[in-house]
Amino acid sequence: MTDAATRAPVEDALEELAALLMRDGQCDAKSIERARRVAEESGQRLDIALSQLGMVTERDLAYAYARLLGLTVAGPERYPAEPLHADRLSAAFLRSSRALPLADDAGSLVLGVADPLDPFVPESVAAATQRLVRLEICVPIELEAAFERLYAAHDEATQEDVAETDSAPLEEDAERLRDLASDAPVIRLVNQIISRAVETQASDIHIEPFEGRLRLRCRYDGVLHELDSPPPQLTAAIISRVKIMSHLDIAERRLPQDGRIRLTVRGQEVDFRVSTVPSLHGESVVLRVLDRSAVAFDYARLGLPPAVATQFSTALELPNGIVLVTGPTGSGKTTTLYTGLLGLNSIARKVVTIEDPVEFQLAGINQLQVRPQIGLNFAALLRAILRQDPDVIMVGEIRDIETAQIAVQAALTGHLVLSTLHTNSASATITRLRDMGLEDYLMTAVLRGVLAQRLVRRLCTACRRAAPAAPEMVKRFALDRRPEATRDVTLWHPVGCPQCRHTGYRGRQAIAEFLVPDDAVVRLIFARADHAEVERAAVAGGMRTMFEAGLAAALTGDTTIEEVMRSIRSDA
Repeated sequence: MTDAATRAPVEDALEELAALLMRDGQCDAKSIERARRVAEESGQRLDIALSQLGMVTERDLAYAYARLLGLTVAGPERYPAEPLHADRLSAAFLRSSRALPLADDAGSLVLGVADPLDPFVPESVAAATQRLVRLEICVPIELEAAFERLYAAHDEATQEDVAETDSAPLEEDAERLRDLASDAPVIRLVNQIISRAVETQASDIHIEPFEGRLRLRCRYDGVLHELDSPPPQLTAAIISRVKIMSHLDIAERRLPQDGRIRLTVRGQEVDFRVSTVPSLHGESVVLRVLDRSAVAFDYARLGLPPAVATQFSTALELPNGIVLVTGPTGSGKTTTLYTGLLGLNSIARKVVTIEDPVEFQLAGINQLQVRPQIGLNFAALLRAILRQDPDVIMVGEIRDIETAQIAVQAALTGHLVLSTLHTNSASATITRLRDMGLEDYLMTAVLRGVLAQRLVRRLCTACRRAAPAAPEMVKRFALDRRPEATRDVTLWHPVGCPQCRHTGYRGRQAIAEFLVPDDAVVRLIFARADHAEVERAAVAGGMRTMFEAGLAAALTGDTTIEEVMRSIRSDA
């Protein structure tokens, strides 16, 4: 054996691990008992059952192993640039054992393992290398990424697959594509791409074929980052595999297609929305990750300013009218509406949503899917559900005058209607509705409030750096006269560390403004004033603009002024 802790019986170590997880709040006794029953029935170990049931993540389990055994967890920077002892340790053995030599250190070999409770692996490596072996814990997703980088050239199965696809043209019939997509290396590669994206909290995956290469990118905190490219010979096989998983027609490569995938990734149920469109060199595929466990339906965790969250909640408590959330695509409108709906969900209310598509399933809420191909659009569904006597209706988006007019009729007849629009500010909503053809008197009769929001990246609290604000910056934005400013105006800046993937940012938060149509705004609507006049009147009535909210977030160290400017694209 290589370590005193690993000499203890595995059963005793597992009981200690379970006690540690409960002590740290990672699991409760009920979850442990459930996992224990599953482990006994399936013949698995308790820790593996806990991970597969989604009761503890693989990363949390790795850190629990480390605390239990007094070991360290290997970070991404710990993995070597070249394979170590490749002449004595085969890639196949290491991959099947989930182990990787990390370093030669002071006469011993540092071996990274995903399962430190298995004594066979370190004993075998010690025998093969004739070295004393010292263990470190590896997070499985990071270990798999290292295997792909270090041993891709030695993976015989992948090489055979590349050779097969090299010897035949990619434009084959459906059966050929299905066969390619069913090969084990392709299945493993696609599963690793998806698992890595979920583990690292990417919001979507982009698979883009170009001449001579297949580009793979993931979006983190609203910004795309390029990953290691898969072999270009596997382009058709990878795309076909994704299409098979999402139940799309792999033989149809001329038309766009949309589908869904539901997978258990790292023990958690995750949904993916899949979109394919034909491009010059093949089909471009985007998988949008809909991980309910990574989404917070809570105003504070969304980052909405408390005053705005209070105004929005107050508007949602009104018995009737229309409340709108506006912003560009990807600004978090649906998440904000879902948060409001969950607050309204009760036995006493019937809540119905019309969405395209239904992103997350909400318990107790009737969610309807738009199907334009059979004539079931927003307007048709909205007209139909009014006969179901709902109390609250959420319309995914008001896209045309027909939907707007039916929504107004619903609000006038005693329903509370929530919906979204694509506008740049709360005041621009007035102009947008007017351009659609909605009469001013109807607008003022039903509009209860407009929330406009953007998402800005949060600074990583582990590495952000404070510095005095430049005098020009203080003067330009009047930072010294804002309530959040300290005596010496300080701004925070991104640095970059392993916790934030060296970007300086980790996560996103909303900055928002909430417009309430008071008497002054109503008079301007009837006077057909433009959005700038409406905004000035709203500010005079107490509204804090989105840009002001962004500056406040920058002064408190949540984000940067540059990030606010990028998000809002303001010349203020």
